[in-house]
Amino acid sequence: MKVAFSPIYRYDQLPEGHRFPMEKYDLLPQQLLYEGTLTQRDFFHPKRLTEEQILRTHTVDYWHKLKTGTLSKKEIRNTGFPFHPSLVERGRHIAHGTLQCAYHAMQEGVSLNIAGGTHHAYADRGEGFCIFNDIAIASNELLHAGAVDQILIVDLDVHQGNGTAKIFEHESRVFTFSIHCEHNYPLQKERSDLDIGLPDQTDDEPYLRVLKDVLPDLIRTVSPQMIFYLSGVDVIATDKLGRLAMSREGCRRRDEFVFEQCCEFGVPVAVAMGGGYSHRLSDIVAAHANTFKAAEEIFF
Repeated sequence: MKVAFSPIYRYDQLPEGHRFPMEKYDLLPQQLLYEGTLTQRDFFHPKRLTEEQILRTHTVDYWHKLKTGTLSKKEIRNTGFPFHPSLVERGRHIAHGTLQCAYHAMQEGVSLNIAGGTHHAYADRGEGFCIFNDIAIASNELLHAGAVDQILIVDLDVHQGNGTAKIFEHESRVFTFSIHCEHNYPLQKERSDLDIGLPDQTDDEPYLRVLKDVLPDLIRTVSPQMIFYLSGVDVIATDKLGRLAMSREGCRRRDEFVFEQCCEFGVPVAVAMGGGYSHRLSDIVAAHANTFKAAEEIFF
């Protein structure tokens, strides 16, 4: 199973006490190796986005600000991270990892990125811990290369993928689907092709019922040749930024169902991890690890 990972995924410029759990990018690969879900040969070091690839999704002005370090204080604040050139370099590798996962998935059915799912990044700005929109970049690259004609983005992070929805609002070849907590960030939602906003404290059975009622028919209708799955684990009850009430087991069942549908319909799936902000790092890592285990069990 091909998994994108690089030590560059961990951004070392965060101040002590920052709420983003950057350590998970070190701990998750270690956990997957320890459990025997993956071996060292399963990992690949992603390449770096070219400027041309960036500009197929992001604006010239935004890219200029990133590469010259001239974002305004407000623009930096909106990203949620202090700015450093290594943040841009990190994002270039993460986003290319998602693109490479898509190509690996075409060969093997599934491929996963240890990071990614940066769905709050717009074409012209970063937001909510997102600098480049990796799934948007990968989608645009596949379309540009003629590798696929139709893409379905299944975004099950607890927060709506506002940047992704906006980027593809006029692109019929990319269908954006989001199940999220309605009364959560972002306050101002964009319009995906299909949005399902759930009330606070929605737990396993109502969540899974919605997913099972919608996803099979959606795949049948859209007929995608590639699915990008954003498997955020910020849906679980222990998440401090989530506001839903799923159990870790329910989150695992969610992942299994998505993978089962991809298998049943014969659609390759590239997976980006998305959010996870539980108080205990062990809860975050265990929930993310379940996604990899589900993929390995169902596809291999």
